[in-house]
Amino acid sequence: MAKHFSSESKEEMWKTSRAQILVVDDDAVSRKILAQLLASAGYECRECEDGTEALELMRAQQPSLLLLDFELPGLNGAEVLKSLRSDSDPAIAQIPTIMLTGHGSEESEVRCLQSGADDFVTKPVNAAVLRARIETQLRLRSMRRQLERQNDELEEWRRNLERDLAAAQLTQQSLIPQKPPTIAGWEVAACYRPVIQVGGDIYGWLRMKDGRILFWIADGTGHGAIMAASSTMNPPG
Repeated sequence: MAKHFSSESKEEMWKTSRAQILVVDDDAVSRKILAQLLASAGYECRECEDGTEALELMRAQQPSLLLLDFELPGLNGAEVLKSLRSDSDPAIAQIPTIMLTGHGSEESEVRCLQSGADDFVTKPVNAAVLRARIETQLRLRSMRRQLERQNDELEEWRRNLERDLAAAQLTQQSLIPQKPPTIAGWEVAACYRPVIQVGGDIYGWLRMKDGRILFWIADGTGHGAIMAASSTMNPPG
């Protein structure tokens, strides 16, 4: 039997994890040894032997990581990755993938990475190296998901802010005179154009009892929704 793994203790090499890993290798011996090592480390492991089945399982189960042999019957590893990376579902297209290759040449390594793999491991597989690369890819996956969640939260905050600003703008505009007063012998015009969506400044006019017209401008200190709300709640007069 070919030597597939070095002799490091599995107990020393692996940490417990609940990540789900799909192992794709047409060599039954390699596949079983990989599956046993992953299972002993606490990973949930699934196996298949060809690229077509691998794509079906990935779309159905969306594993945490794909361990993919480059040389496969039918669809090879590069073709599997091409289909994977072009999937319309980001959760599938972004599945971290470590390519298994039986060639240790630089050309082989370049082929793996150019095909869309996130990393590669050369056979015979060193358990410590494989563990480290799996942990790195899972950590990067976790960081990416955290960043996506934070971006979603920021987008929700932005939408709420825009909604609040729009409401404040409507409230403020309702207090701005729609047209200036008519005064015999005078032409009166006004232009109100905030630099941002809502401003803290406001103006208006009042007709006094003696017939005089009082124009007023309130120059609020600051800008934005808070100052706009303050100005509209406390207009002069």
